[in-house]
Amino acid sequence: MYVILPDEDAQIAFGAALGSALAGRGRVHLEGELGAGKTTLTRGILRAYGYQGAVKSPTYTLVEPYRLGELEVNHFDLYRLGDPEELEFIGARDLLDADTLSLVEWPSRGAGWLPEPDLALELEVLDVGRGVTLNAHSAYGEAVMARLETPAGLADSHL
Repeated sequence: MYVILPDEDAQIAFGAALGSALAGRGRVHLEGELGAGKTTLTRGILRAYGYQGAVKSPTYTLVEPYRLGELEVNHFDLYRLGDPEELEFIGARDLLDADTLSLVEWPSRGAGWLPEPDLALELEVLDVGRGVTLNAHSAYGEAVMARLETPAGLADSHL
């Protein structure tokens, strides 16, 4: 699935739609160059669960947990990860539990240690906006993609 997001509002709206489809669980890998919109998309996903606060990339802490009612969302940023084994030291194995939603920026830095994602998103910077390619890597990921509804105004995207 490929979606064109013309601006930040569209990224947040698409993130919220994705958050709804995820239903608060699963593992999502977010790849893309610096500034591609990984954290903006994460902000949209969190909006689906009612979170209205600031969302920043946990570049130095590696993970930012969000407790939203019954939901647990863990936002990882592995950009500064020196060695994938560092994830063991911060308790990432428990945080990546199937009963949570894990959003992982820069998952390639955790290669060989991270479990397979349910969904992998590749974000790219376009002349205007961003492009997002979504690929399912599990039955749950396929179910999420089947439930994903395009936000109004993005109907011309290539879903």
